[in-house]
Amino acid sequence: MSVEGVGTSPRWMSVVLALAAAYNVVWGAAAVLIPALFFTAAGMEPPEYLWLWQCVGMIVGVYGVGYGCAAMDPARHWPIVLVGLMGKVFGPIGFAQALWMGEITMLFGVNIIFNDLIWWVPFGLILMHAWRVRRAAGGAS
Repeated sequence: MSVEGVGTSPRWMSVVLALAAAYNVVWGAAAVLIPALFFTAAGMEPPEYLWLWQCVGMIVGVYGVGYGCAAMDPARHWPIVLVGLMGKVFGPIGFAQALWMGEITMLFGVNIIFNDLIWWVPFGLILMHAWRVRRAAGGAS
């Protein structure tokens, strides 16, 4: 097994991923333990099937565990960052569709800012770094 990414990532990348890990675990736990909170804070009636929202919380929390692992070596664990960034792009698309259809309030979009948008640039930079590291190592995995 090659370890071309070990020790090659700037410290800020590990810090960003550790922060993303903590944020996702806390947000996910809140969605599981007090699922109506996000809806009432946005001036919405909680949905009938809150257990679905709790499932979203579990998924977000699991992403947090992945980001924590990736923080140990961002260049090596770039697939976790890629999957995370994909979710952070698709989340706002889903929000925009729900907003367009009148199923959600604009205030609910505060979640999108902190869950998704603020992570686009750092995750993108981490992925660019990982690509450069892999390219310099001859693309081996």
